[in-house]
Amino acid sequence: MSWTDERVELLKKLWTDGLSASQIAAELGGVTRNAVIGKVHRLGLSGRTKTSRPSAPRVRKARRPSMPPRPTTRVIGNTALKLNVVAEQQLEAEVVPMRVLAPVEELFIPPEERATILQLNEHTCKWPIGDPGQEDFYFCGRRSMSGVPYCEHHSRVAYQPATDRRRPKSAG
Repeated sequence: MSWTDERVELLKKLWTDGLSASQIAAELGGVTRNAVIGKVHRLGLSGRTKTSRPSAPRVRKARRPSMPPRPTTRVIGNTALKLNVVAEQQLEAEVVPMRVLAPVEELFIPPEERATILQLNEHTCKWPIGDPGQEDFYFCGRRSMSGVPYCEHHSRVAYQPATDRRRPKSAG
């Protein structure tokens, strides 16, 4: 199909009347929507004067009021799914300091038993001692228990029964 002068004039008229490319293609017959768009661009026809926006400004919906802040909740003990709503004043009154575990007596490790990171293997205790940024940093290096990365002393520090960690011991 070739673009004859009559078809080009009809295309220009339909384009200025505001018809879509699909409508023009159907009106002309034997031409696709994309062919119409291509010809419009090659002819340099201006864009449409009609806007797709309505002339009246859009009415905005009223905003819903924001939700009030939720009350402070806290989970106590083994009741992960139960929420107790507590006022902030009650929370401050009920603050209980965390139980600090009694420090395990620090084990003195003779310099000949100390290990650097290059000396560690599956049989040495990998408990870090000191600040890794300092020159005097080292690992315990004593013989580790089977299946555990630490010696007996450091295993007692690292692995505590869950009941000791969760429940504070009552004084008395």
